[in-house]
Amino acid sequence: MHDTTALLIELGSVILALGILGRLAGRVGFSAIPLYLLAGLAFGHGGLLPLNASEEFIATGAEIGVILLLLLLGLEYSASELVSNLKTQYPSGIVDFVLNAVPGAVAALILGWGPVAAVALAGVTWISSSGVIAKVLGDLGRLGNRETPVILGVLVIEDLAMAVYLPLLTALLAGLSLAGGSLTLLISLGTVGAVLYLALRHGRLISRAVSSDNPEMLLLVVLGLTLLVAGVAQELQVSAAVGAFLVGIALSGEVAEGAHNLLVPLRDLFAAVFFVFFGLNTDPAAIPPVLVPALILATVTALTKIGTGWYAARRAGVRTAGRWRTGGTLVARGEFSIVIAGLAVGVEPRIGPLATAYVLLLVILGPLAARWTEPLARRLTHGLSGVRGLGGPGGLRGRKAAPVTSAEPEPEPSAESASVLPASEPSAPEATDPAPSHG
Repeated sequence: MHDTTALLIELGSVILALGILGRLAGRVGFSAIPLYLLAGLAFGHGGLLPLNASEEFIATGAEIGVILLLLLLGLEYSASELVSNLKTQYPSGIVDFVLNAVPGAVAALILGWGPVAAVALAGVTWISSSGVIAKVLGDLGRLGNRETPVILGVLVIEDLAMAVYLPLLTALLAGLSLAGGSLTLLISLGTVGAVLYLALRHGRLISRAVSSDNPEMLLLVVLGLTLLVAGVAQELQVSAAVGAFLVGIALSGEVAEGAHNLLVPLRDLFAAVFFVFFGLNTDPAAIPPVLVPALILATVTALTKIGTGWYAARRAGVRTAGRWRTGGTLVARGEFSIVIAGLAVGVEPRIGPLATAYVLLLVILGPLAARWTEPLARRLTHGLSGVRGLGGPGGLRGRKAAPVTSAEPEPEPSAESASVLPASEPSAPEATDPAPSHG
């Protein structure tokens, strides 16, 4: 069969299968991401029906998918909002690092893999998946929720931290001198600083230059600019995703709104391809031997991410329901974890299968945690309150019933059942909580 013919047949089959799976997920009110991943496992190496002709095309499409996910996320916020968010959320970034990087480092040392592998596995467990989380927020209709800027702040801090972490890890893996590693680090930090400066100081000029009344011209210019900046950022040791996100931040007003409307269908297509590609590169036979340690590590770091989200949302004055949603949304790991594991395989080959199983578990659990953490926490909290009320020292069995003198604050409406609040609208903390610290 001719190569082009095979490419079209394979690509058409994959996209058609994704469409069917997406419709099925929509019918049952479930995120399609886990189904896309399982489809990738079925089509990938060691799966039921390996893809040969379209694998390279799908790999490129996956890169574009991550770039578009972060571009669309950046279009939701202005540069001033980003800087303000970073200033208020940096303590949450420190807590995020401590709670989520340390378990990976400890696990590597327990397994006897050495300090360099410990640094690598710390990165695998630390960084949440911006691509998965951006998709989940869109699927659940939470982009306007009160807690979404908090989630975004944590993700941006993580992504910007990669501009420091990845050059250092690369230097450690290559055995470079301190001078060589420092030069790479300075280049990456300079790139991020330059793009942020342009977004803050000259964002209006960039928007005016990009603006067009012709939808076709606007689409071509915005997409071309995004891919160009992402590629340059990648070349300068900065994540392409960070570059795309900063392009979205730099655009504002009618240009951002118009670009958003034009790019949403492209984002959905290529994002689906990204998740399939992740599954394609996973050999199902490599997962069972490392499933137990991966499951333990996934359980521990899912809980630590929920704790991170709770802390970050509490600092921002988000009420209890939003705190649980923040923590659950941050659980997923993905693209950065796989990149880090790929870099470290040369030093410790066993890190590859473990990281793959770990990420696969959390990228499936992530959308479920985003949806169900808050309802489950609410049920458990109410259940414990009921037990205390019936049998505790101050409960109904220990004293006479007293009339209710004050009502508890009304719970924050969930995003699935109520209209969402605008991201900029202030929300006071619950009456039962102390005033949030903004350190």
